[in-house]
Amino acid sequence: MKYLVIGAGGTGGCLTAYLAAAGKDVHVIARGQHLEAIQKNGLVLETAHRGTFAVPVPASDMEHYEGSPDVIFLCVKGYSIEDSIPFIRRVAKPDTVVIPILNGFGIGGSIQPSLPELLVTDGCIYIAAEIKAPGTILMSGAVFRIFFGVRKPEDYRPVLEDIAKDLNESGIESGVSDNIQQAALQKFSFVSPMAACGLYYDVKAESMHKPGQERDTFVALVKEVEALAKAMDITFPVDLVTNNLAILDNLAPGASTSLKRDVDAGKKSELDTLLFQVVRLGRQLGVATPWYEKAAKKMGFEG
Repeated sequence: MKYLVIGAGGTGGCLTAYLAAAGKDVHVIARGQHLEAIQKNGLVLETAHRGTFAVPVPASDMEHYEGSPDVIFLCVKGYSIEDSIPFIRRVAKPDTVVIPILNGFGIGGSIQPSLPELLVTDGCIYIAAEIKAPGTILMSGAVFRIFFGVRKPEDYRPVLEDIAKDLNESGIESGVSDNIQQAALQKFSFVSPMAACGLYYDVKAESMHKPGQERDTFVALVKEVEALAKAMDITFPVDLVTNNLAILDNLAPGASTSLKRDVDAGKKSELDTLLFQVVRLGRQLGVATPWYEKAAKKMGFEG
């Protein structure tokens, strides 16, 4: 199958590098100096578990891509989704599968109406990676998991299993979830509270490791996501607070979220999808989210 990865940041860069290193047919969409470096030197991946390696991979910007992919992995930031839709319409075939792999909850469902002729799944990823320099991705841990699936059973296609097989053959733990909304919301229930807490107090993981106000706030934020899940009839196979505290406590003291790093650097960020959207969803479902309201207000939410 022909794979197209839109976005060459931490998520898309690692996905592309792993697929290419395994000999899969993959092309990546990037831009600026990052694109130029990939075209010149290949995509460089720095890891603790596989060392540093460079993988030659076809790369271009959207304007100059002329392929017809079987699978499109959408790995952009939430604020770039809208700009990606016309491009996907141009290059997709009728049977192309679109798999969003980015922060946020319900992304696939929000994109599907704009691409009614295509199958758009939901997906989630577990990875710690970021762009270190143009053409170079730093992968901080060995965990690399991608799960995806359809929201309605009647949308299932056997090709999804083939995609998961290719990912597993590439060294990426993968599977087709029969409850992808649960899986995506469970991941969101960690990333979003950590981002909200980190922004509200301007702290990193170390401040949430020890008993105190920051850790208590993280727990309160997790419970607010859990309340939203209950209102949507979504249940989890684990206790969210216990599970998420265990994940938090295994992070390095200086760990942070990409959202906080972007905000701190004055860059465009995913405040809307990771923070503000929770407040809107709570109001829509009639679920109180007082800590999310506080964090959102501090970050300029006016909804």
